[in-house]
Amino acid sequence: MMMYMAVKTDHRPQRETFLTDIQEIRRRARQHIERGAVTEGYRGDVETVVRVLNEALATEIVCVLRYRNHHYMASGIHSQAVAQEFLEHSNEEQQHADLIAARIVQLNGTPNFNPEGLLTRSHSEYTTGDTLVEMIQEDLVAERIAVESYSEIIRYLGDNDPTSRRMMEEVLAKEEEHAEDLKTLLERLGKEVA
Repeated sequence: MMMYMAVKTDHRPQRETFLTDIQEIRRRARQHIERGAVTEGYRGDVETVVRVLNEALATEIVCVLRYRNHHYMASGIHSQAVAQEFLEHSNEEQQHADLIAARIVQLNGTPNFNPEGLLTRSHSEYTTGDTLVEMIQEDLVAERIAVESYSEIIRYLGDNDPTSRRMMEEVLAKEEEHAEDLKTLLERLGKEVA
């Protein structure tokens, strides 16, 4: 708990400034240093946050794998540009996974990269498609799932873990961008095929 003291200054009549009890902060910082970034001021439920972040990590790993599969399996007249988009999304999903794993470690948790149970931890499914359009549709469904579940995670984190919340907000923004990219690809393919 932060302690504030109202102090009247001589050179500023009727004005108060708030000073944090720095000595108390210094004392608390020396306690439990093995916890690293998780201080007494952390208001989240660390175990639950680590579990939820591991679910998000699994979701990102599944997305990396699905996008990679689609990158290599894309074929047809429009496949080159779409395959490049799949690869770009796969790389960005890997960056998300790395961010989430690093945050789990900061919270003194263990990122779960174990392939066993990956699909049960993931919010999205590993569903491929036979055609380019089906691949894009499956990726768009997965992005929509991520957008909805990550929005829920952000609401859960609220002010209890602002660092994790900001990280997930950044990931969410990119997932929304991916969904828009895929929607645009579907629209363009529909027009060119018709």
